[in-house]
Amino acid sequence: MGVGGERPGMRRVMAQGTFDILHPGHVHYIEESAALGGELAVVIARDSRVATRKDVFLDEESRRHVVEALGAVDRAVLGSEDDLFASVAEIDPDVITLGHDQAYDADDLESDLTEAGFTGIEVTRIGAYEGPGVTSSSDVKARILARYGADPFESTAGDPS
Repeated sequence: MGVGGERPGMRRVMAQGTFDILHPGHVHYIEESAALGGELAVVIARDSRVATRKDVFLDEESRRHVVEALGAVDRAVLGSEDDLFASVAEIDPDVITLGHDQAYDADDLESDLTEAGFTGIEVTRIGAYEGPGVTSSSDVKARILARYGADPFESTAGDPS
């Protein structure tokens, strides 16, 4: 259930992101997205698509599993390896939400969707989280590094724990 109780209508909402190291900003984005419709599907960025842009600590399946466990999420799916619009075709959303810091311009995305043959999809940007605590995965990582140094992020390959 979204923020503030019952969700409006049967609109299907699609949110997307990397969701590495969940924090209050992610929860805000997901809950605000869920409040816009009757069903929320969240697309998790594939490792292959974010590896060159972000220093991601959790693998794609771990990120998908954690996001899907949130109460506001009806389902979480891995995005396509190579086609940005494959998830749109699979989910068939009425609304696509963008996080406050996502690089896409809402108007440009609506135009790109129309050019790709998707019509009637509303694109909405969710505002920034204004509450207490950290608001980005980068903040979480920086705090851990400041407190413990790099050792917590060293590879644990072969570590039975």
